[in-house]
Amino acid sequence: MSYPKIALIISVILIILLMNSCESEKKIAYFQRISSKTDNLKLQQNAASTYDARIKPKDLLSITVVSSEPEASKIYNLVMPQIEDPSVQNSLYSQPSLQTYLVDNDGDINFPVFGKIKVGGLTRKELELSLKKMLEPAFSREIPIITIRITNYTVNILGEVSKPGKYETSNERLTVFEGLALAGDMTIYGMRDNVKVLREKTDGTKEYYTLNLNDKNIIFSPAYYLEQNDVVYVEPNKSKSRSSSFGSAESFGISALSVLFSLASLIITVFK
Repeated sequence: MSYPKIALIISVILIILLMNSCESEKKIAYFQRISSKTDNLKLQQNAASTYDARIKPKDLLSITVVSSEPEASKIYNLVMPQIEDPSVQNSLYSQPSLQTYLVDNDGDINFPVFGKIKVGGLTRKELELSLKKMLEPAFSREIPIITIRITNYTVNILGEVSKPGKYETSNERLTVFEGLALAGDMTIYGMRDNVKVLREKTDGTKEYYTLNLNDKNIIFSPAYYLEQNDVVYVEPNKSKSRSSSFGSAESFGISALSVLFSLASLIITVFK
C-alpha cells in the first residue's frame, strides 16, 4: 500500500472521529452559547433574585424562641425530656434538645398555647414574622427572636448519575446543578436535554417539569431551584437503552465488530 493511500485513510478516520466528538460536545455541554451582553445581564439579574423555600405538608420544623425573659419564652420551646442513666446516680447522659413540629396534611402545626396554626405555603421569614406578632403580647420588655429551620430538606436524584440516592441540604436553597453535583454529576449516558423533576406542591398535587441542561435559559425555569422532596430523574440516552439488553462482553464485541466493519468498508472504498 502506498504512502499517499495510507495517509488518506488516516485523514478520513481522524475527520470522522472529530465530527463525532463535536456532535457529542453539543449534547453534553451545559449552558451553551452564552456570549452576548444581553445573556450575561439576564444571568446577573437572575443570580441577584432570591429564592425561599415554602413550607409543605410532612415538613419537620425546628422553631426556637429566644428572649431576655427566659420564663416567658420557655413555654414556646418544646424541649425533649432528658434521659437519666440508671447506672450513675443523679446524672444525665443526653443534653436537652428541641422537638420538631410535623406539618400535617392540612399544612398546620400544633404550637404551644395557640394550638393549631396554618404554616403551609409560607416561607420561613413569613412564619417568623407571623409568630412574632402572635407572641409579642406575652413579652413585656422586647419582641422575642424566632428562628425556624426545615430539618428534613432532602431531594432524590435518580437515573443516570454517578451516585443516585437521597441527599440532604442545610441551606434550603439547592439548584438542579448543585443537586447533580451531590450525586457525582450525570454519567456520559444521561440525557442532558430531558431531565425530569417530580414535585409535590403545598396543596398535595404533583407536577412534572422537563429541564434542558444544555439551554442557557434553564435558570428561569420553576424547577431550576429544587424544593424539598423533589425527585430528579435523568433518563438514559438511546445508546444506553440499546445496550441495556446486552451484557458488557456482548456490548464490547458489538462495538468492536462495528469499528472493524467501518474500517473494512473504508479500505475497500479507497482501493476500488
